[in-house]
Amino acid sequence: MAMITRVKRTYNLSSTTVEKVKSLASHRLSISQDALVEMAVDDLARRLIEEDEAKLWAEAASDPEFVRETSELLAAYSRADRETWPA
Repeated sequence: MAMITRVKRTYNLSSTTVEKVKSLASHRLSISQDALVEMAVDDLARRLIEEDEAKLWAEAASDPEFVRETSELLAAYSRADRETWPA
């Protein structure tokens, strides 16, 4: 397994935020305060990516060419799905 390189950084956070990090970490939500912050940042990044993807899918759903192509693909592969997936 590859080693993850860690970088020491300093951030100015409100005392309320620091207390929340300490409290959440002490409730065994993570193995350390650093891990808790890393988890929160990863979750936020994932949520933002998912929101961006949702917007793109919504735009695609209103694109007649995309809808047509998707319908053609669904029709072309519908039998293959029934052959390989249980009912």
